[in-house]
Order: sequence, then structure tokens, then C-alpha cells
Amino acid sequence: MKIKNVTCHVISSAVEAPFTSSRGWLYKRRGTCLVEIETSDGIIGWGECYGPPAVAKAFIDTQLSSHIIGRDPFDVEVIWEFLYNRIKDYGQSGMAIAAISGIDIALWDIIGKACGKPIHKLLGGAFRTEVDAYATGLYFTNTDRLIAEAVEEAQGYVQDGFKAIKMKIGLGSIEHDYERVAAVREAVGPSIRLMVDANHCFSVPTAIRLGRKLEQLNIEWFEEPISPEDIDGYVEVTRALDMAVAGGENGFTRWGFRDTITRKAMDIVQPDVCAAGGLTESKKIATLASAHGVECVPHAWGSAVGLAATIHFLAALPDQPPSLFPFQPMLEFEQCENPFRDHLACEPITQVNGKVRIPDGAGLGIEIDRSVIEKYRDA
Repeated sequence: MKIKNVTCHVISSAVEAPFTSSRGWLYKRRGTCLVEIETSDGIIGWGECYGPPAVAKAFIDTQLSSHIIGRDPFDVEVIWEFLYNRIKDYGQSGMAIAAISGIDIALWDIIGKACGKPIHKLLGGAFRTEVDAYATGLYFTNTDRLIAEAVEEAQGYVQDGFKAIKMKIGLGSIEHDYERVAAVREAVGPSIRLMVDANHCFSVPTAIRLGRKLEQLNIEWFEEPISPEDIDGYVEVTRALDMAVAGGENGFTRWGFRDTITRKAMDIVQPDVCAAGGLTESKKIATLASAHGVECVPHAWGSAVGLAATIHFLAALPDQPPSLFPFQPMLEFEQCENPFRDHLACEPITQVNGKVRIPDGAGLGIEIDRSVIEKYRDA
């Protein structure tokens, strides 16, 4: 069996209710780059690239795909190392690695389908049959109702069965952020796990001051409080706060995570399998984290393909630390408008009472509805 074709599908859809975060960018569209790899045996594997889809497609089409045609998809790690070493002079991070990630996920899908096994079996087995899911949402959509809209949205997630929620912060005022988070905490009650995500909008002193106030509200973790480049700053924030500090969704490869993990600059690292290097590299990042006593809770933002890959990755992560009643890693299940999450898979990935079942079908365990690709194809 050899790799025969590599095809990138750029798909995009307008968002009916645009939203924003502390970054100040208005999300008006959702889009992604899907990677389809076909073998000489007719097996199709699917992958996904994080980030601007047209850039990922250009990278794969011009720099990567020609180097894997004719190769054995079972040589997934050999291919990963070959592609990385081909482009590392100019692509040690960013979209170059996101492009490799999409290829890598598709190869694992092919291997699983060829073996008739789910990917988590190929990664060493599943430590669990289901994962706890947390709802990511509570962006900013109406500046006149910032508190009311957050409360209403959070209550809706609880009614849907979620036991954990992550909300956005970064309103330019410690008092305003605290007030909004406090209102959500009161609305959902003490039993719901609540996390906050600043999308790296704070300085170190502001992050520490706000973090100390938020600790009064029993916040699970403080995500991306400061800029990802500032490892020294993360060390300061992490040491100053009792609650966990998380980050790393914009990290790439084991080398990109090395200093963050070895210095314990964060309590939780969050590699995205569609960005950090695919399943092959994310497993190495998780192993490095485990060796240094750092938790790994992956970031997820994309289509059913990336979501399925993330679930398999989570299934193969051991409890850290192992215990009779472990704190298992959670699945980020973002809830913003996204037709590619909801409709791309013939059988959508869903949560029931805050839990998502680990797929047991071959490969990713999902079947792609090609009509959705055609409907949203971005010409």
C-alpha cells in the first residue's frame, strides 16, 4: 500500500452571530483545511490543519505533498521526521507544523482503517471509554449585555448536561472581569467546574492580581493569562497563584514545548493535535509533560475530524497522577456556531450528560459527509 493522492479541501461558512474575545478580532466566519489522503488500495484518510486554511493548503500543495506520494502510510513517524527536516530551516513552528499535523492525522486514519482498529489502539490503547467534556463559549457578542449573556449561555450549557464550562475574560478591567465571572459562578452553582481563558491579553502583574481574585470563585484553571512568548512571565504567574495556569494552544512540536514543560512554566499544557504536529508529535509532548509532572489537556477548535483526533489522543493519555479516583484529562468541546463540527461527520460527535464516548470504529471512527464539503467549499 502506497500513498497515491493528497488533496486539500478549504471550506468556510459565515457565522450568523459574530463574536469576539479579548483579542478584539470579530469572528465572522468559520473555516478549516481538511486533508484527504488516498492510498493505492483505495483507503481514504482524513486530517485537519489548524489556522488559516488557505495557508495550510498552500503549504501542503507546494512544500509537502510531493514528498509523500509513493510512500508507505505505515511509516508515519518516518514521514513526520522527513517532512519536518525538509522545512525546519523556515518552518519550525506555525503554519508549517499545522500543515504537517493535517497530513499526520490523515496517515493515522489510514493505518487504523487498514488494520480495522481505532487510532487509540494504535497509540497504545484507551485508558477510558469516555471523556468528560467541557463547553467552551461565553465569548463577547453584545457589549450592552456582557454579564447577562454570559449567565444565560452558561445556564444553557448546564441544562444541556455539561458539568464543566470555560468562559472568556479580558474586558480591560479587573473589576469587570471579576464581576462577570462571579455572576456566572453564582448562576451555575459550586458543583460546575469553571475555567477562564484570557487569550493572553494581560501583563504579568495584572494576571496575578486578577488571578488572586478569581481564586475566590473556585476557578479550575486560568488559561493563557499572558503572551505565549513570555516563559519567564508564565513562571511568575504560575508560582504566584494557587489555581492552575494553562496554555500552549499556540505551541508547536516537542521542542517548542520543551522549555515551558521543563521549567514548569504552566501547570497544564494544551497542545492542539491539528497544530502542534499531529498525533505523532502530540504524544511526544504529552510524554515530556508527564515526565515533568505537568498535566496535558489538549486544545480543540475545528471540525469533526480534529475533534475525533483529539478524542483518540485523550483516550490514550494515562491519568496523571494515577489514583483510585483520578482527575482525568477533559475534552474541549467548543460550542460556538460551527457546521463543520456538527455536520461534517455522518454521525455527529455529541455529548451526553457532559461525557463523550471514545469512538471504536476503525481509524478516526467517523465517516465524512462529502456533501458538506461541497456545500461549504471555499473557491
